[in-house]
Amino acid sequence: MKKFSFLTLSLAICFLISTSSQAMPSKGKPKKSKSGVAVTNLDNSVKPSADFYQYACGGWMKLNPLGAEYARYGSFDVLAENNQKQLKDLVLGLAKKKYDAGTVEQKVGDLYKIGMDTVNLNKQGAQPLANDLNKMAKLQRGQLSAALADLAFDGLNPFFGLFGAADPDNSDMTIAYLWQTGLGIGDRDYYLEAGQQNIRDEYVKLMAQMFQMSGYSKMAGFAGQEQAMAQRVLAMESMMAHYFMDKTTMRDPYKTVNKMSVKEAQKLMPSIDLNAYLKALNLNIDVVNVGQPDYFAGLSNILATSDMDVIRAYMAWNIINAAAPYLSDDFVNADFSFYGKVLSGKQENSPRWKRVINTVDGCLGEALGQMYVKTYFPAEAKTRMEQLVKNLQWALGERIKASAWMTDVTKKAALEKLAAFTVKVGYPDKWRDYSALTITNDSYYANIVRARRFESEFQLAKIGKPVDKSEWLMTPQTVNAYYEPNTNEICFPAGILQPPFFDMNADDATNYGAIGVVIGHEMTHGFDDQGRNYDLHGNLADWWTPEDASAFNERAQVLVDHFNAIEVAPGVNANGTFTLGENIADNGGLNVSFTAFQKAQKDGAIKGDMDGFTPEQRFFLAYAGVWAANIRPEEILRRTKEDPHSLGKWRVNGTLPHIDAFYKAFNVKEGDPMYLAPEKRARIW
Repeated sequence: MKKFSFLTLSLAICFLISTSSQAMPSKGKPKKSKSGVAVTNLDNSVKPSADFYQYACGGWMKLNPLGAEYARYGSFDVLAENNQKQLKDLVLGLAKKKYDAGTVEQKVGDLYKIGMDTVNLNKQGAQPLANDLNKMAKLQRGQLSAALADLAFDGLNPFFGLFGAADPDNSDMTIAYLWQTGLGIGDRDYYLEAGQQNIRDEYVKLMAQMFQMSGYSKMAGFAGQEQAMAQRVLAMESMMAHYFMDKTTMRDPYKTVNKMSVKEAQKLMPSIDLNAYLKALNLNIDVVNVGQPDYFAGLSNILATSDMDVIRAYMAWNIINAAAPYLSDDFVNADFSFYGKVLSGKQENSPRWKRVINTVDGCLGEALGQMYVKTYFPAEAKTRMEQLVKNLQWALGERIKASAWMTDVTKKAALEKLAAFTVKVGYPDKWRDYSALTITNDSYYANIVRARRFESEFQLAKIGKPVDKSEWLMTPQTVNAYYEPNTNEICFPAGILQPPFFDMNADDATNYGAIGVVIGHEMTHGFDDQGRNYDLHGNLADWWTPEDASAFNERAQVLVDHFNAIEVAPGVNANGTFTLGENIADNGGLNVSFTAFQKAQKDGAIKGDMDGFTPEQRFFLAYAGVWAANIRPEEILRRTKEDPHSLGKWRVNGTLPHIDAFYKAFNVKEGDPMYLAPEKRARIW
């Protein structure tokens, strides 16, 4: 929310998966299967043709009320929390023993123990920040570029960030990207919309409180004037927000590709000594991609005209804000009051063990992942999942071939891209080396900084080198999945290959509705409004005929208009343009998985009626069940602004009316709330 990460610039990251069999039964398939439908999750007081989300998920929502620590709690979160408990068991096992310094076991166990030591954390207070804040209080304008580079090594990106990613014209090589960052609240709309004044006021209160608690206001000479300085920092961030490229424009990958020489980039932003900045980052490069040229030109003007006291305070605020979760209780509580309560509506913070486990996971993710898959991920799940992916790949290919709106030349290119997908399931073939990361018992925050520097050095070292296509952008224990356009890969970590997404003991109708749709969803990302701009090699290239591109845009606009009309809260509508890629992927994922489901059904791999439901009904109930959740009003508003995925309710009720098979499965007729006239349904993949 408040921390911007450059480590994964994946086109789309989503939550989905399934189970199936194409022409041959999946290997490792159990002899006995159950329906996979939990009737207690249903709300039979509502007709499926009236409100399918409530019908399919109402029972679950009643049985799983929203706890005080959650802004949203759903079936997806249940799985994530279960994984978190499994990680805790692994970490506690290491923390109870003593290991040689420098071993992975020592690093994992000690970082957890340090994070759990609240007595020492409260005793240290703001002391771990003192050196960094003292340097910031003395910063001179001529030292700005070097100071920004030093913060970049620490994983902080005030004003802007630099990261390595695949060259859009040569996806085999990594080049440097400059990117807009630095808004402490989050989305730029929080700064620009009149209706967000309360959020801005609370943000100012947080900054003022943190300036005082950290001791920075005294170091910098504005003790007693913290509120006024916080207002000036907000004004600076608001000016930055004015120049930010908006989130819908950012969806066009061509808009963020602006390669230029370092000399040209320097002319664009004269207030930043780009050569000094790059040198401090140990980068010797000639070309950089400037993601948002207008922002960097505007930022240069802001830096040239802003008082140095405000620039120093803003940079100090970035340090304090990033450190707060790893300091004493007063910092943690202040941080949560704004980012947890005000922005998301949470009533209380998560237990410390959960937060510390998340930190260990973030710092030593693949080390934990290696232990996780060894303990919790059965080999047969990987085998069965790989077969499912092949089944879905076949189904998408069949749908591409049958697309009446595409010309043969574009179909051929699409099929070549589909065939070129790299598929990653479960865990990587090679594991990350953490030997260069040191974990010692000085302070929790100091270890976080070392971990950030370890990660930053790892990422920056990629620039100018070939892209490592074996690298994973998620850890195995992550409950998620992704499609990465630059490598044309789909990835399904072990963490998501569990119920409600993937059930080794369930009938395949249910698995196709859950994990199958996830697989289809990720595949469809390769052909959504963003992914379709990349070729089979991951290069940004136009492989569409003009008429096919026009037909695609016309069909995609149907989804834009449909979701724009959905009111997610009183007076607040969904953003159909911002969520278009995910909505296309949901639409495509359902259609593709249902095609694979029909093939498996024809081949006899799916049982008939079970628990009173037809196979088709079980398919759609499983899909909806993945999105069962309770959510707070504040979180609805935050996600609508910041999350490119539609809200769970509308991933069901907004998507299913476009799926023809849904109507027959639940006898949805004209006049029913879930009904959408055939000519208004999106038909893309």
